[in-house]
Amino acid sequence: MDSVKPADKPLGMRVNGKQWHAPKKAFRPGGGLTAYSQRAKERVAMAAMKTKEKEMKEEKEAERQRRITLIKEGKAKKEEKERYEKIAEKMHKKRVERLKRKEKRNKLLSS
Repeated sequence: MDSVKPADKPLGMRVNGKQWHAPKKAFRPGGGLTAYSQRAKERVAMAAMKTKEKEMKEEKEAERQRRITLIKEGKAKKEEKERYEKIAEKMHKKRVERLKRKEKRNKLLSS
């Protein structure tokens, strides 16, 4: 026998003459409802995904902050070095070294 599916057979002309509209299906208010167990599984899966996303975002932010601190520390060291070089132009080398040691002691006491 010929197996013809209902979707394959032509529907013919529509009564209202609007053939360009897609044919509508019956309204089923409970059609999209799912079982509680299925919804619970989906919720668990969603929670796991959210925690993984949060963890990944935190790792990315931590890496970003680490890079920022490295850059800031490098800039601070460079500025400090330039400052001591400027001082060294005016003062004696040994006096600059004494000044460095004194400032390091003061930094350690204040922090």
